[in-house]
Amino acid sequence: MNKIHKKRLSILFFSTLAVAVAVSLILYALRQNINAFLTPTEIAAKQLAPDYHCRLGGLVKNGTLIRDQYSLSVQFVVTDLQHEITVYYNGILPDLFREGKGVIAEGNVDATGHFNATQILAKHDENYKPRKLQNMQGTT
Repeated sequence: MNKIHKKRLSILFFSTLAVAVAVSLILYALRQNINAFLTPTEIAAKQLAPDYHCRLGGLVKNGTLIRDQYSLSVQFVVTDLQHEITVYYNGILPDLFREGKGVIAEGNVDATGHFNATQILAKHDENYKPRKLQNMQGTT
């Protein structure tokens, strides 16, 4: 090997090392946000700190939605068909929020095991139909 080859090889080595260090630092900084959400089963299996901010995903259990008639507070149960967790939220729910449908709640688990949500995201179904079929079925 001559000097030019050694220089190119050392530049390649150090640039690869720098990229690897940068990627590992980025992944370390974003380690909490890598997962889209935790399911009730995953939350039950983990011992989360009460101030641990995460996303809870699952289905809203039918018949569990309770609205406070004097405020915007709501309570409902999210399930993954194995475990359930009660969610408390104070705010306006999305238009697509329904019992039996998918939901992602952002917030934290308190000491009693309930989930205090700061934001609710409703998931829509993936059943797309052309406008012509929707009108024939009476839905718009």
